Amino acid sequence: MELTAAQLIQAAIAAFLVGFSKTGVPGLGILIVPLLAGIVGARESTGLLVPMLLFADFFAVGYYKQHADWKILLTLLPWVLAGIAVGYVVLGRISSDSLGVGLGVLVIALVGLQIVRDRFGEWFEKHVPRALWFSATMGFLAGFTTMIGNVAGSITGIYLISMGQGKHSFMGTSAWFYLSVNAIKVPLLLSLALINRQSLVFNLEMVPAILLGVVVGIVAFKLISQKWFNRLILGLAALAALRLLLS
Repeated sequence: MELTAAQLIQAAIAAFLVGFSKTGVPGLGILIVPLLAGIVGARESTGLLVPMLLFADFFAVGYYKQHADWKILLTLLPWVLAGIAVGYVVLGRISSDSLGVGLGVLVIALVGLQIVRDRFGEWFEKHVPRALWFSATMGFLAGFTTMIGNVAGSITGIYLISMGQGKHSFMGTSAWFYLSVNAIKVPLLLSLALINRQSLVFNLEMVPAILLGVVVGIVAFKLISQKWFNRLILGLAALAALRLLLS
């Protein structure tokens, strides 16, 4: 893959943000995806991004594994797998860009749901997050969007916050979640030829930038309070939705 100097810098910034998002502030797909899509296109960028994410996932799991909430993970898993299966079929037939408006509206609605939770916390905690339909819906949407779009981080982020997860539990649970999901996606993307020899060479070149992001992310995470952590997750989710709507 022949890249200009400007494209290499753009790719390195994206790789740094991959590492940073896995150990510091999740939800930075709003910045990562356009950077890679600007180099190779939206659909092809999926093949570049997933191996990078998977590599960073191992570091996130290694650092936050003891904080994972396995009850949440096991509840989500079957619904996520169903969403990935449907997303795989859709990805092979239509452009993910055509779904942008729908996904954008969805994420805005989920941000609104979190605002409702903050206002009517006691009622919300009793009736919504623990309901099977809520976990099933969020799990399916997370699986579907991680395959065809790039707002899965927003959906899972809002879900984990709605479940009352502290920032350490949030990071541990999401680390295991995305390690599993991204590993599942690799053979599917190979079958679509979105991961290939060229893309893997590119991934190897980005390893130093990813590692730097991982280290800086760990430092940043320690400095962010729970209140601002939640605000960043919701703010990045809203930005991701607006980008989809405007594009």
